[in-house]
Amino acid sequence: MNLVEYGYILLRRGWIMILLAVVAAAAAYVLSQQMTPVYRSTQVVLMIPSRSDWGLTQAAGSNLENRVAYLNSDLIAADVIQALALDMTPGELRAATTITPQQGNLTIRIDVDMEAPDDQTAAELINPISHEWGQQLIQWQNALNQEAERTDRIRAEFQDNPQLSKLSPNVMINTAIGGVGGFLLGAVIVFLLEFLEANMVRRREDVERMTDLRVLATVPAE
Repeated sequence: MNLVEYGYILLRRGWIMILLAVVAAAAAYVLSQQMTPVYRSTQVVLMIPSRSDWGLTQAAGSNLENRVAYLNSDLIAADVIQALALDMTPGELRAATTITPQQGNLTIRIDVDMEAPDDQTAAELINPISHEWGQQLIQWQNALNQEAERTDRIRAEFQDNPQLSKLSPNVMINTAIGGVGGFLLGAVIVFLLEFLEANMVRRREDVERMTDLRVLATVPAE
């Protein structure tokens, strides 16, 4: 096929691609609106050496994994649940929580992902959980500091208040993906129909293509 024939196909059946794009985009939009949003609360805890020398800084960085291992346990999860009177098990809370050491800036990042109907409810429900995880770390680090020399201590402090973000659904992106997917599906259907009808003679161009001869005249339909 040449470009003219492709253009003719698009003019004749392009409405199929447009229709499917609109339907798929609308369906993605409606489904996204009906999904329960998932929010993430992020709490960052700074690990601050009492001295700025290389040795204590390296020690603070190498101890981050140990602090994460301490937090990531059913015992600490149970303490968080008890402190906030949460209606969930330690396993459920740990499954919703990701604790990540970041050696580059000596921080421990605590992410809690949960469903909530709106932003305000999410802030009231999830932010206290990530904050309490951080509080558990700070309390344990303070206890460790009591056993260390003052010059060898590492303070644990909150970098900021918990930060809330919406993970899903992203209505605009889902709608755009649905529209593009529907358009591509429509294109496949259009060219499949053309393939199935390739041997049908409907126009002068079809005769010329199949016989490799030029049509000199046509008889109009009555």
